[in-house]
Amino acid sequence: MTQRFDQGPWAAAGVQTVQPGVHRVPLPLPNDGLHAVNVYLLENLADDDGIVMIDGGWAIPEARKALEEAMAAIGRDLGDISHILVTHIHRDHYTNAVELRRLLGSRVYLGAGERPGLEMLHRLGSDEPAGSVATLRQAGAGELADQIQQLDHGGYDPAVWEAPDRWLGAETLSFGGDGGGTLKVVPTPGHTTGHVVFLDEQRGLLFSGDHVLPHITPSIGFELAEPGGRPLADYLDSLHLMTRYADARLLPAHGPVADSAHTRVAELLTHHDNRLAQSLKALGDATRDAHEVARQLGWTRREMPFGDLSAFNQMLAINETAAHLDVLVLRGKATVSFVDGVNQYTRVR
Repeated sequence: MTQRFDQGPWAAAGVQTVQPGVHRVPLPLPNDGLHAVNVYLLENLADDDGIVMIDGGWAIPEARKALEEAMAAIGRDLGDISHILVTHIHRDHYTNAVELRRLLGSRVYLGAGERPGLEMLHRLGSDEPAGSVATLRQAGAGELADQIQQLDHGGYDPAVWEAPDRWLGAETLSFGGDGGGTLKVVPTPGHTTGHVVFLDEQRGLLFSGDHVLPHITPSIGFELAEPGGRPLADYLDSLHLMTRYADARLLPAHGPVADSAHTRVAELLTHHDNRLAQSLKALGDATRDAHEVARQLGWTRREMPFGDLSAFNQMLAINETAAHLDVLVLRGKATVSFVDGVNQYTRVR
């Protein structure tokens, strides 16, 4: 859940030069849960001397101003941003990329797995997390689903949800001839279906988006998508995938730069192993839905009771619990039956 968070000094405005030609810039967000999102400015990668930017930020004036100041601090201006590579479709990563393209003519790249979510967004005419709300109903939390649908999700402007210039698969991006550089695109479904990370193998850097975060565990399957699927199983597979590449410095979307992506991946895998065990224990000998199980678990690092969470964070908690229960079913440790529109889980003895 994304509220497990230590803001720390990383979110303060300014530029951190990770290494020559690679700069981390936290851009502000208009909410209290996460104060900033990191974007990364890469020099010496495109042969046209342009800046390759990883993630775009949220399209708000404060973010534009912070980005302008950061570009000036490294002796550049906004017009130097030639490519924007976005890890996933969430508005704190994607919407400012679209705005910058309209302003600057930059090319925007997004994982091909996000196409269905983008198409659904336009069909619904809203950025409300419809898939998450549907999952709530299947988890036995219909009243909470009604509350979530009444929340103000920040408004919907179709102009900032345009399609990218290029859909990305598992490939290597080249930004020029002999004078350019490359980034490996690695699809990492889980947080969203089309999430990707960007691996700079030459410099030993992993731009991890929300896939691997240093202080928190990302929400799983929080997107505009049909309910169902196996988002947590996909996420765990995507974590294991990271260990097949050489270890790299971790450059996340939220939180400070860390020295080892592999170290954090191991911690996240351990966390989910523990959470699976806790969820199985909470099932006990009864047949329960995900809402019932979530109410028995502690939340955040402080082990807060479920009832102390906000409605939005209760939604994340229930959806995360449903994802863990579905993995238990996949592993043969529980069974599930669909009764009157609700998934009911039973521990296998």
